[in-house]
Amino acid sequence: MQPVSVVVTVLNEAQDIGRVVPSLLAQEPSAAEVIVVDGGSTDGTWEWLLKTETQAQSGDARFRPIRDETCSLKFSAGPVSRGRNVAIAAAKSEIIACADAGCTYAPDWLANLTAPIAAGNAEYALGGSCIDAHGATVWDMASAPFFSIKLSPDEPTKSCTARSMAFTRSLWERVGRFPESVLVGEDTLFDAQARRQTQPAFVRNAKALYRPQNSFRSACRQMKRYAISDGQSRIRGARLFRNAGRCVLEIVALVLLRWTWIPLLVVLALESWYAYHRDWRCLPQFGVRAVLARFAFSVAVPWVVAVNQIRGRFSRKPLSNWQNVRG
Repeated sequence: MQPVSVVVTVLNEAQDIGRVVPSLLAQEPSAAEVIVVDGGSTDGTWEWLLKTETQAQSGDARFRPIRDETCSLKFSAGPVSRGRNVAIAAAKSEIIACADAGCTYAPDWLANLTAPIAAGNAEYALGGSCIDAHGATVWDMASAPFFSIKLSPDEPTKSCTARSMAFTRSLWERVGRFPESVLVGEDTLFDAQARRQTQPAFVRNAKALYRPQNSFRSACRQMKRYAISDGQSRIRGARLFRNAGRCVLEIVALVLLRWTWIPLLVVLALESWYAYHRDWRCLPQFGVRAVLARFAFSVAVPWVVAVNQIRGRFSRKPLSNWQNVRG
């Protein structure tokens, strides 16, 4: 395998850092280096990184923690993007792979993800993500497809998430690096620019194993943040139109309920399709609660998306997240 630099950004990730770093250092074949940029953690994350750097094979040269406090909302509107850009600028390899602190990675993840690039068949590769079933909540299962997350590692995906993304350094430079003007959705913006330059290779067996630990409230909050960011960035107009249309249909069905049930039945059929068409074969294995929770979350999605994407178009208030609030 050609040398590959893996980059990760962290801020107050003490609960996850002990899972993601060992999984990246255990890749077979190994990465040329694993670069972790810490944006100024105050919860022990940075101390853990320093201790691991010292202990890993008496200072494993592959593991490179970097502390850069400008990679936080105190100094940058897009700290995640800034952290990735700092890490990539420091990387020694021509091939870069992005990972995420909230995930773990199978030992063959890196080799599979970067194979199309190493073979000269692509400049850009996407692996997607799937739910880590170990310890997943019912709302993780319910919300997964609405965040482009699969329930099974064997499902094909065309997700552009930076939880599992690889590209050449030259492509990163040509697209203008990761955009440091947004907190969330930065991988979507990077992907849009990258696809103007080249077509991505979609790698089926290179998914990040993601464990969001969502409740209904936290999943809706995450959806809200993405929708506001889309509105502020003026992207995904078709998504806004589609979800606003679903809201209108639901209102019309309720108004007409006084005279007929047919519109409501049509809406229920439509919402069932939205809820289950992506993974109807996989979802039932997680139980009746997961099936019912999926429908409930699916019905909430158009309202959360439409209201907050419109809100984002008229708001310049910067978004935040719990890592930066804690910091």
